[in-house]
Amino acid sequence: MGRVRQAFIKRVGNELIEKFGDRFTTDFDTNKKIVEEVALISTKRLRNRIAGYITSKIKRLKK
Repeated sequence: MGRVRQAFIKRVGNELIEKFGDRFTTDFDTNKKIVEEVALISTKRLRNRIAGYITSKIKRLKK
């Protein structure tokens, strides 16, 4: 299996923030559940990486 590119995670994360930005918080576990609800992500690892990117991005935006 190949590795998932960082650009893909950033692109999907940014698209989800644009569409559902008001639902995401600074809590990783909450964001993980939201990503699972709103997007069709094939693997658990990919979902967690996207949720982690969204969590760090939301923390930076709230500063």
